[in-house]
Amino acid sequence: MRFVRFVVKEKEQTMTTDYRTKPIVTMEHIVKEFATGDGAFRALDDVSLTIDQGEMVAIMGPSGSGKSTLMTLIGLLDTPTSGRYTLDGVDVSSLSRQAQAQVRNQKLGFVFQNFNLLPRLSVLHNVELPLVYARVDGRARRARAQAALEVVGLGHKLDSLPTTLSGGQKQRVAIARALVHNPAIILADEPTGALDTKTGTEIMALFRDLNRTQGRTIIVVTHDAEIGQCMDRVIGLRDGKLTDNVLSDYYGGEVFARRERENVPVKVAA
Repeated sequence: MRFVRFVVKEKEQTMTTDYRTKPIVTMEHIVKEFATGDGAFRALDDVSLTIDQGEMVAIMGPSGSGKSTLMTLIGLLDTPTSGRYTLDGVDVSSLSRQAQAQVRNQKLGFVFQNFNLLPRLSVLHNVELPLVYARVDGRARRARAQAALEVVGLGHKLDSLPTTLSGGQKQRVAIARALVHNPAIILADEPTGALDTKTGTEIMALFRDLNRTQGRTIIVVTHDAEIGQCMDRVIGLRDGKLTDNVLSDYYGGEVFARRERENVPVKVAA
């Protein structure tokens, strides 16, 4: 397993979090089942959790733990079998699929491991896509996409094609695309999985900067213990249930102990 080392200076460990004023994600007794040939497989089993506005949270666990399923539910890409999900004050579990899609397009931005950029569109046009779907006019689209690319350090690459970019640059384009419609939450699924260690570190530093300077709520699904230890909090899953010791149990006592020796606490979801 490859670990990305994301180093945060000691003086930066205490975040200014006055913007954390309310829960932005509240899930109550969430169950998700999938039909199988001989019954149903329960991927999530009575999961209840809260994520506050402005938090930077990791969802972690072994393969098959349910973390990807949880991400799809938070992202309104699927619906729970039972339970209640409140997103930014709206009970989205009671909405129609069309209404959920509208909420998703307004409040959520997605970053994927493999970037999901359209190779024949320029960097600028890739970033504009969420605004095209939102029917924003062309001049405003271009201005907002250019501003998002400036934020991620790619204002000089507007007309480049994705095939000419490095992996790290592609992921920065994907982050700009996630930012361009000013979402309440950024959801990132293994955002460093296709990157080398140095580039992965840079991408996580960018996420942290967005979290600190803009108060962005960022939720990351990751297998990487080093990333998990540098988040505000870790939500651990095992066999579809929440667990409060996923770093020590799954990733090993040695990694966890090293962080304790550095006197950097890790908050773990209860």
